[in-house]
Amino acid sequence: MLIDVKNLYKIYNEGKENEVRALDGIDLQIDRGEFVAIIGASGSGKSTLMNVLGLLDIPTYGEYHLDGTDVTTLTDKQQAHMRNKQIGFIFQGYNLIPALSAAENVELPLIYQGMGIDNREVRVEEALQKVAMFDRADHKPAEMSGGQQQRVAIARAIAPHPPIIMADEPTGALDSKTGRHVLEILHTLHQEMGTTVILITHDNSIAATAERVVRISDGKIIYDGDKEGAGL
Repeated sequence: MLIDVKNLYKIYNEGKENEVRALDGIDLQIDRGEFVAIIGASGSGKSTLMNVLGLLDIPTYGEYHLDGTDVTTLTDKQQAHMRNKQIGFIFQGYNLIPALSAAENVELPLIYQGMGIDNREVRVEEALQKVAMFDRADHKPAEMSGGQQQRVAIARAIAPHPPIIMADEPTGALDSKTGRHVLEILHTLHQEMGTTVILITHDNSIAATAERVVRISDGKIIYDGDKEGAGL
């Protein structure tokens, strides 16, 4: 089991009048190689769940095993190391560094991993080729369209060859045609590299492209199954 979460809670202002249970007793298991959409309205808890699964936030209570490791027992430094090794992130806002070229943005996580320059160059070219952006390797974000920036962000996420890609509303800032292209890239990565993809969305049509749909509401999972039964 790649991801195994049991009785997970994320509570803000616990015990106070304004207590908020962003996650309220979540149980979730995801196997290696799955393509899962986590869908819910704004405020449902889906982004909080991704942040916890992605080791960007810690739960208030509960168990979380990632690739067999109980991550709740790790130090911040150990969690950061595991996050860099296991997970590639794609965000709605791209999160590229404006002063760096496309190639330099893609290279960053490889530098953090301590990879040698020759291997970094190979990985950067490989990743940019996969998203058809190698011809823009020297361009900075301001010189690219939103769709091009998102493709570079995908290249940055996949360059370290992580077993998991977590994509939080990756098409949210894009027009429908460009958004479809981004989804096609994610599906190709899933099929060709066996990458586990966890797609966070509020959009039924986007969730319907996944093999498995997890619907979350008020911090609870209210559906977990195939897309045919999800009413999409």
